[in-house]
Amino acid sequence: METPRPMLTMSQVMHKLMHKGVTQEFRMNESGEMKLSSSEKVYQPNELKILKTYRFEGFSNPDDNEVLYVAQDLDGNRGMLIDSYGADSNYPGDTFDSFIRDIPIEEQDEYDFEADSGDA
Repeated sequence: METPRPMLTMSQVMHKLMHKGVTQEFRMNESGEMKLSSSEKVYQPNELKILKTYRFEGFSNPDDNEVLYVAQDLDGNRGMLIDSYGADSNYPGDTFDSFIRDIPIEEQDEYDFEADSGDA
């Protein structure tokens, strides 16, 4: 029987992503506009693609859930998109959830990290 791989924490994944050049963050502002941290460009879901999705559950509270997406725009700019899910979403209403559901997904193997690998 195969031993399950240990899970990485969110900070470990973020650290590994930074070593791969993913240092910016996509954030939705109060007006429901999605922007990359280094730009004022407003993105539509079809201008992005999700390269990887990571889900994390809090150690002390199973309701403490977060999801981290690695996203890329049409120009090749990559960034993280972070949200709490469940009862405590970072974004009010359905705007963020609806936006995320409309982004095409193109999973990339280069973002499959293992807890004990040295590919940081």
